Amino acid sequence: LIARMNSPTMSDPFTAIDAAAAAIADDSLRRILVVDDESTIRLALSRFLRTRGFEVEVADSGAAALEQIEHHKFALMLCDLRMPGMSGLETVPRALAVDGDLGVIMLTAVNDATSATEALSSGAFDYLLKPVELPDLQSAVERAMRRRSRAIERRATDRLIREEVALRTAELEQEKGALRALTVSVAETLINAMETKDVYLRGHSHRVAELGAHIGLELGLDHVHVDRVRLAGRLHDVGKIGIREAVLNKAGPLTEDEFNHVKDHVRFGVEILRPLQHLGESLDFVQDHHEHWDGSGYPRGLAGDNIALGGRILTAADAFDALTSQRAYRDPMAPTTTLDYLRTQAGRLLEPRVYEALRTVVTRGAVPGIPRV
Repeated sequence: LIARMNSPTMSDPFTAIDAAAAAIADDSLRRILVVDDESTIRLALSRFLRTRGFEVEVADSGAAALEQIEHHKFALMLCDLRMPGMSGLETVPRALAVDGDLGVIMLTAVNDATSATEALSSGAFDYLLKPVELPDLQSAVERAMRRRSRAIERRATDRLIREEVALRTAELEQEKGALRALTVSVAETLINAMETKDVYLRGHSHRVAELGAHIGLELGLDHVHVDRVRLAGRLHDVGKIGIREAVLNKAGPLTEDEFNHVKDHVRFGVEILRPLQHLGESLDFVQDHHEHWDGSGYPRGLAGDNIALGGRILTAADAFDALTSQRAYRDPMAPTTTLDYLRTQAGRLLEPRVYEALRTVVTRGAVPGIPRV
């Protein structure tokens, strides 16, 4: 390379590669770092690259190169493979750790396939043998610049995609939140309409929702599932809007037909809520809130773990609030008496562990509106 640059017959040795130089002339960053322990190589490479419009800095060792990279931005680094102290193979990964956008071309006088593989594995874009022919060097620089540009563009595109996905995800979460708020609003309207038909039901859905949520927390459910139980508790009796007022407010015992009519409130509720598909599990909880642990409940006669856990929780919360509330046909039971009675229903009406969670929550007295023991 030195001989060719100093040859009297090479008054303009770069004419043949002007077109290739033009291909990268518009790169915004045209700073190259030449790293070689031989001063003549550093001089020759830097002279050539400067005539091609690059700003060139030099370093005589890997350590000196790293110091330069820490303080300056470079597009490319031409690095000798074998140097005293820190070798090129050791220098490259450390340089890339400082600047992940840095393009690297390795130079060596050793034609060694193993060394070439190691150089490329370390993060180098290309591998050239000394003495380097000028067209080969120019081509390698051009390829490295293009590859670096593509890598930067790819990373930028990936970043934009990630940001767009994150933004869209946030928007979707906001939309879900708005839809959930609308659902709650609709539910409140339906519940208010339903509870105006029966003075004894006023506040029942709210109390069941809060008691069910506290039972869920006592059972170790995460807040997502607790919120689903709470929502289902607010909605669980919405189907009673379809029950005749004469039956809802009847002071005496219900006939078999009247009781079957009352049981229809679960079906009515599910039919009302089913179009709100985003309710997900909450709808299952509403459907199962009158199922019994022993299979004697309704509407499907499910038993044990076939009943949704939220349904099992609401069965307990609904039973406790119903028994401790005034009804047209009876006076409220005391909380202690209610817990004693429900203990006899553990394993029948209620799942035993759900009953224990109910007893703990009520005894603790942490649920607003729920009478404590």
